[in-house]
Amino acid sequence: MNLGNIGVWDVLVWIVQGVVAFAISTFIFDTIHWALHRWSKSRFALLRTFASWHHVHHRFLDGKMQVHADLAMTNFWAHLLPEFLTSAAGTALFYLVFHWIPVTAVLALHVWNFINNIRTEGMDANHMSMDRVSGRQSLFKVNAAYHAMHHITPDNFYSSYLNVFDLVFGRSCTIRHRRFLITGASGAFGSAMKAKIEALGGLVETARHGVDFAAGDVERMRPKLEHADVLILAHGAKGPEAWDANYTTFAELADLFIALGKDRLVPPEIWAVGSEAEFHGDMGQADLVDYAASKRAFARRALGYYRSPDVLYRHIVPSAFTSAMGPGPMSADTAVRIALFFIRRGFSYVPVTFTTLALWNYFRFIRQTPDPAAVQPRVAIDSGSGR
Repeated sequence: MNLGNIGVWDVLVWIVQGVVAFAISTFIFDTIHWALHRWSKSRFALLRTFASWHHVHHRFLDGKMQVHADLAMTNFWAHLLPEFLTSAAGTALFYLVFHWIPVTAVLALHVWNFINNIRTEGMDANHMSMDRVSGRQSLFKVNAAYHAMHHITPDNFYSSYLNVFDLVFGRSCTIRHRRFLITGASGAFGSAMKAKIEALGGLVETARHGVDFAAGDVERMRPKLEHADVLILAHGAKGPEAWDANYTTFAELADLFIALGKDRLVPPEIWAVGSEAEFHGDMGQADLVDYAASKRAFARRALGYYRSPDVLYRHIVPSAFTSAMGPGPMSADTAVRIALFFIRRGFSYVPVTFTTLALWNYFRFIRQTPDPAAVQPRVAIDSGSGR
């Protein structure tokens, strides 16, 4: 073993090999994790036995996010030890293709995690009792809030360390059996979203702007909001109604929904439809003045939701799509399919675009100053477009 001639290029290659080995060994473990949940109904007794071992782990940290310390030793033999052996075996395979140094480093990391699990009796940062799960789920690295969702909804959120498995297979958001409240469900985007969610097994209720709620009059939505797990704000307007539809009622409904969900184990979830007008403004078009200004105003407010632990907020930014507001380069059905592709992979900022403007808007969105002020009615700008 001669390490005297190591160059910078060697180190860079080893770093890449280490990252790849860790990511793929984690993916192998997460795939087996997914299989363990499927094997509970297998016709093979051995596979059902393996699944029952993993079920011990879900009893150790139950669906109400409470740790049962009396099961710590059982959890060690049924879950922690098999977890370590699986991860170590998946890593050891890379001795066949990579340099031994990065593979050994990854293996040492798994050993360190195993020792830490022994020390904490299985109660590491991702396996602690919680009275409230944070809405701040990480996208690429699995954090406590993300893993908690697997214990609450075991049919999804399988990733363990790096979120590779769920990103590939779209398991970062539960739709089946969840209760959705959609505003604007009679519009192009809202109706397409309703149809797709119902097709995926979601339970949908709807509400109409101007009928079930209005600016300054959202309190009567309380029963529907109390019943919902996810609020989808998909109503909107141009012209004189733009501020009420795109800003005031969006903010009032979101604030009420968050307040009603403050004592829930899982924070409320909101999907709000923004616009590429947040990025390009009204472009000098009189009929877009109020529309663009109201969308930008809500985006500033939405950044506060995006950063808050009290809500899981998803900001959907579509390109123009064909609707009652006018024609667009994509259909509403296509826009919904793209949005759900990203949402089911855990994205909180959801670009739905053929133009790339929604991608560029991400940087504008996260760098703007949030608007935490109380909602005030806004007066439409007299653009003269109706003269």
